[in-house]
Amino acid sequence: MAYNLKKELEKPERLAGGHRLCAGCGAGIAVRGVLRALEPEDKAVITNATGCLEVSTFIYPHTAYYDSYIHTAFANAAATCSGVEAAYNVLKKKGKVKDNFKFITFGGDGGTYDIGLQSLSGAMERGHDMVYVCYDNEAYMNTGIQRSSSTPRFADATTSPAGKVIPGKQQNKKNLTEIIAAHNVPYAAQTTFIGNFKDLHEKAHKAIYTEGPCFLNVLAPCPRGWRYDTPEIAEICRLAVETCVWPLYEIVEGVWKLSYEPKKKLPVEEFLKKQGRFAHMFKKGNDWMVDEAQEYVDKQWDKLLAKCE
Repeated sequence: MAYNLKKELEKPERLAGGHRLCAGCGAGIAVRGVLRALEPEDKAVITNATGCLEVSTFIYPHTAYYDSYIHTAFANAAATCSGVEAAYNVLKKKGKVKDNFKFITFGGDGGTYDIGLQSLSGAMERGHDMVYVCYDNEAYMNTGIQRSSSTPRFADATTSPAGKVIPGKQQNKKNLTEIIAAHNVPYAAQTTFIGNFKDLHEKAHKAIYTEGPCFLNVLAPCPRGWRYDTPEIAEICRLAVETCVWPLYEIVEGVWKLSYEPKKKLPVEEFLKKQGRFAHMFKKGNDWMVDEAQEYVDKQWDKLLAKCE
């Protein structure tokens, strides 16, 4: 059936309003979009690593989720989800559970790219039937905007401050989607909030209803860490895609597929100049930063096109 935004929006919400996420935050949009891809008759167990999303949607003993919810530590979200999935399979075989459950983990980049990478790798390698969703806001936003391995090069963060000696973070962003694809999982994809959410919805549905371990990497801008006006989140996501800073693609059973190719690839500065974390790159004498950022994006884009061909 073709994607119908109106029909999807008519589904009952699985994330309640009244949570404490910031206005203009991408995490809540990611969660609502992914959970909306669940079929109404299915239930879910949500596992959530410590981070912005957890502290904003969970105040013991209450959560903002209508489905079952487990708060985990930073490091073990994927391990917890895989354990619950294994227990469910046993109970299902014994006839003690009748309903159909899907298992979904949400974690930020700090709990996914860095602290939780070991348990994520283990869950993917063992082959649990679960989906791990990273809402990638490119820093440890919950604890003060410290850099992570997902933070782009030159970004100004509290532990990679832009100054006279160091021009922001000195390392390029880790390519986690590619790392997870190397685990030979049946499905992995990158997406974000563009258009009418068709790309996010279709990839979330594929991930949830593909048997085995699946992974979604969702670019989820943060207004405080990225320093943009809250209404501009959709425009920033669009520019991330149109500049190829965040390309949309999926890996299905080892086959790389490009989801979208810009008709006219925009220069990377169109994405950078919208955010205060990159403001120093546009000061006099710092043109080399923009040039090197463009060179890096071009190389990564060419590599991706080659894989998708």
